[in-house]
Amino acid sequence: MQRFRRALDTSMWSGPLLWVALATFCVNFGQGLFRGASTNYFIDVVGLTGSQVLWLQGLREVPGLVLMFIAALLVRLPLTYRTAGAAVLMGVGYALYATVGSFTGLVAMAVIASLGFHIWVPLHNALSLGLVSKERSGRVMGAMSSVRGLAGIAGVGVIALLSGVLSDMPLEFYFIMGGAVVAAAAFFVLRIPRTTGAPTSAEPRLLLKRRYWLYYVLIFFEGARTQVFGAFGTLILVQYFSLEVWQISLLLLISSVVNMALAPALGYALDHFGEKMTLSIGYLLLALAFVGYATLSSALLLSGLLIAINLLITLSMGLSTYVNRIAPAEELMPTLSAGVSVNHITSVGMSLLAGSLLPIVGYQALCWGAAAIILASVPFAMAMETPYLAKTRAAGAVAE
Repeated sequence: MQRFRRALDTSMWSGPLLWVALATFCVNFGQGLFRGASTNYFIDVVGLTGSQVLWLQGLREVPGLVLMFIAALLVRLPLTYRTAGAAVLMGVGYALYATVGSFTGLVAMAVIASLGFHIWVPLHNALSLGLVSKERSGRVMGAMSSVRGLAGIAGVGVIALLSGVLSDMPLEFYFIMGGAVVAAAAFFVLRIPRTTGAPTSAEPRLLLKRRYWLYYVLIFFEGARTQVFGAFGTLILVQYFSLEVWQISLLLLISSVVNMALAPALGYALDHFGEKMTLSIGYLLLALAFVGYATLSSALLLSGLLIAINLLITLSMGLSTYVNRIAPAEELMPTLSAGVSVNHITSVGMSLLAGSLLPIVGYQALCWGAAAIILASVPFAMAMETPYLAKTRAAGAVAE
């Protein structure tokens, strides 16, 4: 019981962290509206093929490739200004999806929204981590994941309700509504003091260091499977098993409930057991889930596996907590930004490759490939060391 209370640590909640949580809620609520309608919109309204959906996913990730250079241009602005601007750009991009009805137009809008999203992610993580001590890195990331789960519940719950009650509501409405809510996150971010998250030493504009090589390798593998599954996880259920908007929304709603309930415990596991053990076990379970996705042919079972995979993917926050534990404050933000760019070398390439291979080899082969990539991550996860965390755990054991 005592460990459970620690997983739900409330003592870290300062005023600025609450503003971050509200901004996080807005962004993920809006994304929930967008994602709940997007797959059906792409296939049923625009008429995209499965390959085109995967190509769209790959092209959407292109801004992530150059994020470290974009971050270098913005590095002299206060962290809160950069984060707020990213939310506005992302929201405008999501809303503009409603104005196009072709593959080319979708690509253009996807790049705009994606640019804002990719700027937002490392800034948001740095802002959250900068508001707590290093030994609480996992717990604050778990708390933010829980907030994202709650927002996802609200987002897909609204779209499921509206699509059932107002069946004639055009799907474009959800893009406009979702974009507006995402952009509103900027208001809460700007309530946070400008000095929040500011390091005592100047941040380097560009940073690639040998000491972070494990982070670069693991986040490289991360892109190969996360982005591909993010594109075709629900696509398979829509295209191969004919699930409708309300069914996909309900599935995402359940997934969000699970993530909201269990993310704090995953964050606590990162703090208590360390990234080495937690990520290694998580990768093994994730590989097994992908094998199940490749071998099962029941829509119900695949839906359950999608929920499990979405939960296990949450453990990717352990890569950010690992960097936070071993990096000085001034190197955190540029390292996280560099990690996003490294991640997108594979996320872009693998999405485009998967889009080309899907009609040839089928989704099952892609799932087997993702499982193999995940297993290749395990030896590198086992090499992770955070000596400071080991000392902290030992001190805590003595105190108890």
